Amino acid sequence: MSTTDRDAAAAERGDDTPLRRAIGPKLLILFVIGDILGTGIYATTGQVAGKVGGALWLPFVIGFVVAILTAASYVELVGKYPKAAGAALYTQKAFQVPFLTFIVAFMVMCSGLSSASAAARAFSGDYLSEFTDFLPPTLVAILFILALAGLNLRGVSESVKTNVVLTVVELTGLLVILTIGAWAVLTGDGEPSRLGEFQADGTGYTLLTSVLGATALGFFAFVGFEDSVNMAEETKDPVRTFPRAIFTGVAVTGTIYVLVALVSSLLVDYRVLEDSSGPLLEVVKAGGIDFPPKLFALIALFAVTNSALINIMMASRLCYGMANERILPRALGRVLPRRRTPVVGIVFVSLLAIGLVSTGEIEGLGDTTAFLLLCVFAVVNIAVLVLRRDRVEHRHFRTPTALPVLGAITALILASPLSDRPAEVYIRAGVLVAIGIGLWVLNKAVLKVRGEA
Repeated sequence: MSTTDRDAAAAERGDDTPLRRAIGPKLLILFVIGDILGTGIYATTGQVAGKVGGALWLPFVIGFVVAILTAASYVELVGKYPKAAGAALYTQKAFQVPFLTFIVAFMVMCSGLSSASAAARAFSGDYLSEFTDFLPPTLVAILFILALAGLNLRGVSESVKTNVVLTVVELTGLLVILTIGAWAVLTGDGEPSRLGEFQADGTGYTLLTSVLGATALGFFAFVGFEDSVNMAEETKDPVRTFPRAIFTGVAVTGTIYVLVALVSSLLVDYRVLEDSSGPLLEVVKAGGIDFPPKLFALIALFAVTNSALINIMMASRLCYGMANERILPRALGRVLPRRRTPVVGIVFVSLLAIGLVSTGEIEGLGDTTAFLLLCVFAVVNIAVLVLRRDRVEHRHFRTPTALPVLGAITALILASPLSDRPAEVYIRAGVLVAIGIGLWVLNKAVLKVRGEA
């Protein structure tokens, strides 16, 4: 191989990155697990139960399968193109349509904001009421977003090692739930008959839409693994490291989620879970182990805060990056002179998050997150198949063709009206996309006037 060919192959592998490769295999696995854990399981378990009934475990099993299908596509693509751009990079390489690439990137950004907004609603609910219920929940949620914006403006940086500590704390809360469940089984407590109960009356289409709706909402708990591909340029030997890290991360969290769902349904009636914005707190209170509810509530508050902070940071940096690439107005790329933080981007995404907090509760905001990412996942699964014609010099993981096909189909089904999703979710997502299109058009007009288009 000539020097030029070797340089080209190195560029494809990401060896030419200026970033420091500091993340090894173990740290990457913990990062993936930490990115997935958080608001979804702590906050939306009750709403999932309200859609499906006592068979709460089933949507999480289906969601786990869908996540594995799409994770396989991400593993192939990050191995093929180990660059820190994720879905937007894969979309551009596959379809070469800048507008579609922008829409995918903007939907990823908005999914982070709706996720942070769901976390804000979870923070202001039953977990916080263990300590105080003095302020109205909506006001608390807005103040929560503003506090995160302030932290971002000060230049808060979340290193991977810090994420490991946060992951341990979040895992601790879920292990408490599993310990309570194990104790309940050993002592004969709980009601096993609930595990086969479905909320929907009758069978057939009604039951199908009920399960699909619960799965679509429950899928919110699995999002996060797609963020890890943005660490490709800071990972040691990403082509070999990512397959194990992503599959292990999704498998570990999926197993924990299914077990937590089983314990929740075993110990608490689905109607009680549905009425709570802190469903796992109800499990703690119903368990036979004397674990302090306030301590668990504190762990849960920490978990949802961490999720929201990571998502707000991701959204503001993505907004900043799109502004620097001239696909959003340049003003969104301005930074504070001393702090070197993307001030306009942070303000913009925080205002969007406040707007989202004001338009819905945990269920609607979580469902909006899932819907936006299911649309992105459908595109990514199709992109894998399109990019099979693009050969690279280095060896990489190749998923069986059936998996991205099934991944695209299942993502589209869960994003469709078959999932019995409320109209408000489509409207909310449509408004967010419309804002993005408006900014795209405005930016194009400004560039044309300046002669830069």
